[in-house]
Amino acid sequence: MAKQIQEILIDDLDGGEANETVSFAIDGSSYEIDLSDLNAKKLRDALTPFVQHARRAGAVAARRRGRGGNRAMSREKSSEIRQWAKAHGLPVSERGRIASTVVEKYEAAH
Repeated sequence: MAKQIQEILIDDLDGGEANETVSFAIDGSSYEIDLSDLNAKKLRDALTPFVQHARRAGAVAARRRGRGGNRAMSREKSSEIRQWAKAHGLPVSERGRIASTVVEKYEAAH
């Protein structure tokens, strides 16, 4: 016995036949919408001026890798700031977050 399954896309805007599913993201949320060729072109045309002036966002994994590198640098800088603060009589804990006022004073001095 043969079976044929057919998927028909319906345009989410006008209820007609859709030719593609368009994916896009804004404000941290991703969306998909089924559109006809005409409506897909309208969406892309509307977004074009914004896309032309935007920068590409990296993948989540790439952002996480980047943070790891920053974290190591941050530890080194934290150590320098702690030593500088102690040498200048500023209160600073051995561990944890350094007060923003101490960091600001360090940056102003360097």
